[in-house]
Amino acid sequence: MAHRLDRLLDAPRPGAARTIEDSHVDSVVAKTQESVPAGAAHWSTRTMAREIRLSQTSVSRIWWAFGLQPRRQETFKLSSDPLFVDKVRDNVVRYLDPPLKAMVLRG
Repeated sequence: MAHRLDRLLDAPRPGAARTIEDSHVDSVVAKTQESVPAGAAHWSTRTMAREIRLSQTSVSRIWWAFGLQPRRQETFKLSSDPLFVDKVRDNVVRYLDPPLKAMVLRG
C-alpha cells in the first residue's frame, strides 16, 4: 500500500518527440499578446509564422493550446476616419434632438 504511487509513472508516448523549444512557444505567446504586426489590426498565423520562423501549423497549435484568438479582441478601437468625430456628433444630435415628425433609423 505504501509504494503504490511509485507504480503510477508516465509511460513513454508514441509519436515523434517535441521539436519546438519552450523559448519559441514563449515568444509566440508573448508576441501575440503584446504586439501587433505593422499594417494590420492583429496577428494571423501566417504573419506570426514568418516573424518567428515557425510553420503556420505550429503557430496554430500553440495558439490553440494557450486559447489565443487574436482576431477576437476584447478592446475597443476608434475608427481611423478623419471625419469620425464629426459623424458621431451628427448622429448623437439626431438621437438627442430629432427633427419634428422624423424617424431616426440606426444602421
